[in-house]
Amino acid sequence: MLQNIGVPGLILILVIALVIFGPSKLPEIGRAFGNTLKEFKKSTRDLVDDEEESPKEQKKLEVVEKAEEKVAK
Repeated sequence: MLQNIGVPGLILILVIALVIFGPSKLPEIGRAFGNTLKEFKKSTRDLVDDEEESPKEQKKLEVVEKAEEKVAK
């Protein structure tokens, strides 16, 4: 959907946003949007990192369980 928006479309959207929100609110809205995207990327990265660590965590748990079994014997 966003791939079909060209430069004229972006200019039109910016002009409409400027008329609706005014020049004083536009930087605040942009800043809030940027912070939202940054937080979303951070959360996504954390989720991906957690999924990548899962097999490693599983192996660690197996090693610990085997060690506990040896100590119990």
